[in-house]
Amino acid sequence: MYSQQPAIKGRLVDAITDVPLPQVRIAIEGFFYETYSGADGEFSVGGNLSAKKEVVLFISKTGYITKRFPVKIGPESKSVGDIMLQPDAFAEQSQHSTISLSDAELLAEEGKFDNISGILQSTRDVYLNAAAFDFGQTFFRVRGVGSEYGKLLINGIEMNKLYDGRPQWSNWGGLNDVQRNQVFSIGIGSNEYNFGGLGGTTNILMRASKYQPGSRISISGSNRSYSGRLLATHVSGEKGKGWFYAVSTGKRYAREGYIDGTQFDSYSFFASVEKKINDGHEINFSAIYTPLIRGKSAPITQEVIDLKGGKYNPYWGFQEEEIRNSRIREVSEPVFMINHFWKLSERLRLNTNLSYQFGEVSNSRIDYGGTNVVNLDDQQSYLGGGSNPDPVYYQKLPSYYLRFQDQLNFEAAYRAQNDLTQGGQLDWQQLYSANIINNGNGNNAVYALAEDVNRDQQLSANLILNWNVENNFKVIASAGLKDLQSENFARLKDLLGGRAFLDIDVFAEEVSGSPLTLAMQSNLNDPQRLVNSGDTYKYNYDIQASEIEGFLQAQYFFRKLEISLSGNIGEIRHQRNGYYKNGIYPGNSFGVSDLVTFFEYGLKTGFTYKFSGRQNVEYNMGYFLKAPGFKNVFINPRQNNQIVENPEEEIIQASDISYRYRSSKFNLRLTGYYTRINNATEVSYYFTNGLGGLGRRNTAAFVQEALTDIEKQHIGLELGTEYQITPTLKIKSALALGQFTYANNPRLSLSSASFENSVSYGKANLKDYRLAGGPQQAALLGFEYRDPGYWWFGATVNHFAHAYIDIHALSRTSNFQMDYDGFPLLDYEPQVAEKLLKQERFDDYFLVNMVGGKSWRIRDKYLGIFVSVNNLLDQQYKSGGFEQARNSNYRTLKQDRDRDLPVFGNKYWLGIGTSFFTNVSFRF
Repeated sequence: MYSQQPAIKGRLVDAITDVPLPQVRIAIEGFFYETYSGADGEFSVGGNLSAKKEVVLFISKTGYITKRFPVKIGPESKSVGDIMLQPDAFAEQSQHSTISLSDAELLAEEGKFDNISGILQSTRDVYLNAAAFDFGQTFFRVRGVGSEYGKLLINGIEMNKLYDGRPQWSNWGGLNDVQRNQVFSIGIGSNEYNFGGLGGTTNILMRASKYQPGSRISISGSNRSYSGRLLATHVSGEKGKGWFYAVSTGKRYAREGYIDGTQFDSYSFFASVEKKINDGHEINFSAIYTPLIRGKSAPITQEVIDLKGGKYNPYWGFQEEEIRNSRIREVSEPVFMINHFWKLSERLRLNTNLSYQFGEVSNSRIDYGGTNVVNLDDQQSYLGGGSNPDPVYYQKLPSYYLRFQDQLNFEAAYRAQNDLTQGGQLDWQQLYSANIINNGNGNNAVYALAEDVNRDQQLSANLILNWNVENNFKVIASAGLKDLQSENFARLKDLLGGRAFLDIDVFAEEVSGSPLTLAMQSNLNDPQRLVNSGDTYKYNYDIQASEIEGFLQAQYFFRKLEISLSGNIGEIRHQRNGYYKNGIYPGNSFGVSDLVTFFEYGLKTGFTYKFSGRQNVEYNMGYFLKAPGFKNVFINPRQNNQIVENPEEEIIQASDISYRYRSSKFNLRLTGYYTRINNATEVSYYFTNGLGGLGRRNTAAFVQEALTDIEKQHIGLELGTEYQITPTLKIKSALALGQFTYANNPRLSLSSASFENSVSYGKANLKDYRLAGGPQQAALLGFEYRDPGYWWFGATVNHFAHAYIDIHALSRTSNFQMDYDGFPLLDYEPQVAEKLLKQERFDDYFLVNMVGGKSWRIRDKYLGIFVSVNNLLDQQYKSGGFEQARNSNYRTLKQDRDRDLPVFGNKYWLGIGTSFFTNVSFRF
């Protein structure tokens, strides 16, 4: 009966090249019918339309101008022939700029601010476009949550890492041309692939049959993360007998980016081959490989900023007149996947996916703990170790020599300042010279370049069933699994002219009466081992992790009401296996740890009520559990098997309500949201002074902090509007008002090689402190002009406010007013302490961004040029930062803050100044 209802059929083609357009969304305004065009551009949409004399097709595709197409209908099916879609060069070029400037941000290796990456081109929502392009450059987080709370899928397979829950965007970076087909759901809204996450769900469709046939070459230049990019893509279309293929390859490079010494070198490769076996079966194979080498930059104190400026980076120095960065991040993790699409019937479809990813991520650093074994009076000991080569190590700064009022050393402070202003870069020659001198004396290397390596092998598989039970009732079910084998070890990369490096921990302390010579051993099963370039040393362990999950969703469509109900259930397991018997933890480092198991489940529901074809209200609410990544399960996995006490799943409660208005000229979305995250755990590492209650006078130690039972609250409003003043001119605005805070006082405990057992410091008084992570409030006002002559121009003014420093939790515990012996500090003053612990709020600031370009049609080919300028007025601002952990009690912190130049002041990441991006593309 359904097939006998009048339907609308047609074909969608590019208005310039006349090439059929696949994966175009076609909907009927006022109805729930929706479909996508096939590989040949053809579509058919309809249903019970007999009561209508005329309907309006709403036709949309990323990179093309959205079209409203009225169609008169009768009792028979209606063919509208070819519908021409005009390329939207403004949108297409903007997404090029957005991705190019966002895929390698200063903190990308941490993944903390990648949550906007998934919305770069997968939605036409005004607010989300502003969040991606204009707000994203400031590390703005949509609704205040990081990327670990979102889900990123490629061809239906989840790509989030089990280590920390975050997707590694560099695994597919630089492949803009083949990432245009995306499906995005905001927040906890329903989607057709899995249960989703708090921060939304993005599925990137990378199938050969879903791309527009043709070829494209583009050349780009920038002064931000990289200076140049080449990208070439070819899509075959159907080549006969149901075969399709697509290939894309690119290169991005920079001698140094906007920040000094941050070199960038990356290749990108993608290939997809698809076979349409028959009307019921299609199979697709895809391969992605995007190796990356990138120099990192350091957070710096205000003292260093004042002396060296915002582009300064202490991690690099010249070696034989070439820039060499000591902190290099290398990513090489190819992905292979195969997808089978089975159309069991007109109403029932089954998608089977299998993915395998392997490779490694490494981060280099200088190890200055090289020593030699010596025998003094028949007693074995170790001599050697170098000074910290960091040019901004606190003992090399002017503030260090002016730290005591009665011992001011102005001469030394002047020399330190002059050394920093005149140079201030890593002295590679000094490191080589020290090692060469040791070689001549028959000694081991003092300095070496090491790497912390994470080498993964992960197998992922899932099934997704899509069943249209009735015309207005749909059921989606999925089941999936992941299996991860993760090797983690330190590797000696470069001996820097030395002959060998002794594998011991020069900073180890004697514990439990064990001789210091044993405590210093990285591996008691192979003590005092000399290592060379390429050897594993320091630590070596595996993490075995697995995940099994199931998902079920029902959607019901009435004339004016849509309802969805979703549920999921899953299990995640983590286990460590140590290969080194650590000298400090001989009984708890070698071998297999306890198995840690987490159980996940969740429920969420949502509805959309349509007042008319223009107005609707949407509401979503959810309650679900989220397991922590193994990053926050093991306290010190490099040295032992210790697990966070009573690890628990996070409990997430979320709801949002939205009002939408859409017309041909004016669009608006207003959303209010509330989120509560309970039982969160965070593990961190730092060196600190001022520890009390340890039963010893030495109050300094390198510690592992476990902050547990954390509760967070996210509440806010989102507003996005756009108004088409004329056919060529549009104005737009966006507003984000958020308040993201700690909602309780979590528990804090410390572990360390410097003391035997974990020490609990009780509650950390964090309630009502703001969460760090970019500005919590942002506003945008801008315009876009599209000229009929195929040139365009746009500009936005953006205001950012309420960005806060990341606070040091230990300073908010009982330790803050505790002396070394565990008794209260006699000089403690609560009013002064309140001022010392006040959270720093960064200054508000404005950023002006501009974009423009021109395109030409050359017969059936297309040439486009695009230019964007971010932060046109070169506004200086702080994009992030943290309190240093050195001073953990009242006395030491007050002493430091009372100085004109604090020795351990807050450290900051600075925002990018004026930056540009240009792109020239040729499509044929």
